[in-house]
Amino acid sequence: MKDLYQILGTSRTASDAEIKSAYRKLAKKYHPDLNPDDKAIEQKFKEVSQAYGILGDAKKKQQYDRGEIDASGQQQNPFHSGYTHQGQPRSGAAGQGGGGFDFGQEMDIGDIFSDLFGGRRQGPRGASAGARGGVPKRKGSDVKYECTVNFVEAAAGAKKRINLADGKTLNVTIPPGTDNKQVLRLKNQGLPGKGGAPNGDALIEVKIEAHPMFTRKGYDVHLDVPITLMEAVEGTTLTVPTVTGKVKVKVPADSNTGTTLRLKGKGVDDIKGHNRGDQLIRLLITLPNETDKELRDFLRTWSKSKSYDPRKDTGIFD
Repeated sequence: MKDLYQILGTSRTASDAEIKSAYRKLAKKYHPDLNPDDKAIEQKFKEVSQAYGILGDAKKKQQYDRGEIDASGQQQNPFHSGYTHQGQPRSGAAGQGGGGFDFGQEMDIGDIFSDLFGGRRQGPRGASAGARGGVPKRKGSDVKYECTVNFVEAAAGAKKRINLADGKTLNVTIPPGTDNKQVLRLKNQGLPGKGGAPNGDALIEVKIEAHPMFTRKGYDVHLDVPITLMEAVEGTTLTVPTVTGKVKVKVPADSNTGTTLRLKGKGVDDIKGHNRGDQLIRLLITLPNETDKELRDFLRTWSKSKSYDPRKDTGIFD
């Protein structure tokens, strides 16, 4: 079994701050979220976390240096032949022994994960001094993750899969109506608790990608729809997109730029399931990129007898 100092790339005389700094760099480098489906990297991440689980705890570090526990955290015979009387491992004998060390059992490294991946530090919760065997009972730390969804997935709901800190994957249900930067709490999916206390929670911050056409205000969805001059004057029926699919909408005659049509119940679900917003369609009269001579001649002739001033009644341009 490798020497824990070698795993973290530090010397035995390294300070606590140097050990922590070395761990942070390696944990970020080998984190499963950054290296999906790579078993070798996942194993490396576990080794680094296990090493810091001992060297990052002052008491365990002293026990390890004295040879009282091995690299897996197992108790050793104080007269184990692999150590000198000063507690330094003899050449080729560092970290002998078997078993497994639960790096979440006796020290809170959730703060490290939170610092690395954008979360806030979670204070100890649920601590009690009366746990069986003298181990204080304390709920595990929460761990924060991010999940990116598109606009329609957030509005209508979706299923997503994320990678957890321990290399496992978790299916996440994005409820209909989820808003940008909303945090979903998944119970007991965080770091392990102590003394039989429950695990912490996974906090999933949802990031919503911008949509090329839709914008959201509350539970309403807004959409600008360009129409021709003829469609505005005569009226028409258009097929427009919504978050649940395409629908037909009637444009009344004599519509104008800024005319807004409301599609009831075609917006975003209230995340509590109580009601649903609407979709608001704003019409924009749009001329061709280049108008031809026939259209310009017609408008000149028409305007001589039907002239009007669209700024007259606003009171702003007087």
